[in-house]
Amino acid sequence: MKINSTVILTLILLILMLGAGSVSAFLGFNLGSLALKGVSTPDGRPTTKFASAKTSSSQQPGVTLLKEEEILKIVKSRIEGKTKVAKSEKLEEDEEEINNNKQKPPEKPQEVEEKLQPGFPVSAESEGVTFAVQSARYSGGDLLLKVKMQNKGKDSVRFLYSFLDVTDDKGRTLSASTEALPAELPANGPTFAGTVIIPTALLDDVNKVSLSLTDYPAQKLKLDVSDIPVTR
Repeated sequence: MKINSTVILTLILLILMLGAGSVSAFLGFNLGSLALKGVSTPDGRPTTKFASAKTSSSQQPGVTLLKEEEILKIVKSRIEGKTKVAKSEKLEEDEEEINNNKQKPPEKPQEVEEKLQPGFPVSAESEGVTFAVQSARYSGGDLLLKVKMQNKGKDSVRFLYSFLDVTDDKGRTLSASTEALPAELPANGPTFAGTVIIPTALLDDVNKVSLSLTDYPAQKLKLDVSDIPVTR
């Protein structure tokens, strides 16, 4: 009797264990199915990917691609528009400036009459060439003789001012330099102005000086300007 009861108990335990295992397996399967619901295996085919990409891009609204010709036309039209605006503004400015110039009467140049010192000008003329000393003034350590030259002759005349002779009223030769005097006087030309510069250290007891100039290299004319007052 003891053996039979043991066997029966063992069978009951086995049956209970099998039942519990079956129930747990069933429950685990159901839970796994619920967890994987909606999960699908990724599609590795490239054609499917391209097709899905095209479908998604075609479904996006508002994205339009312009052709190259249309882009160039748009850019060209904008550039031409800006150029036309700039030209019109420039024309308006030019017209305004012209109108302003028309409204303003031209200003006449004021002629300043040169005030001559007593005893001036001292001049000489030879062969149509005039050499005149307009004024004499002291500046710094020099005596400045303002000179004007003009050629009314038919031929041009050249000068080399290193041959300019300067003497005082006692017959002594003085050193001098020139500034802005023309190297050549054209025929029937305008009046040219320049300066003869004499150091004041040579003029302590001098009241008058004289200038002598000839053309170079022909030496056809001689310009002698004598007794130029230089008293301080």
